[in-house]
Amino acid sequence: QVQLVESGGELGQAGGSLRLSCAASGRTASIYAMGWFRQAPGKEREFVAAIDRSFGNTYYADSVKGRFTISRDNAKNTLYLRMGSLKPEDTAVYYCAAGTSYYSGSFSREVEYDYWGQGTQVTVSS
Repeated sequence: QVQLVESGGELGQAGGSLRLSCAASGRTASIYAMGWFRQAPGKEREFVAAIDRSFGNTYYADSVKGRFTISRDNAKNTLYLRMGSLKPEDTAVYYCAAGTSYYSGSFSREVEYDYWGQGTQVTVSS
């Protein structure tokens, strides 16, 4: 089992920046890739960004490309999401996820993840 705990969600301003963290514990050696998803009110959960644990390859949704940066510190078993140039439409609950299997592609599908955090709220004011 892997446990994931997100932190860093808060109220931000349009044009500003925030950093989310996700601390992983348990069988972290089994993790192949980690990602961030988000769910805005009244909308389905959507992919934001992902990173594979071994090579550090990163993948982004078009809506955040160039504004958000995903990174990981394997020694600390922590995943990060640096969010810049914030927009009100970035308001959502952000979820951290971990997958233990290899998939070809960009790790953008929920089915590619086995473990999920509880989420952290990000609100961006205009």
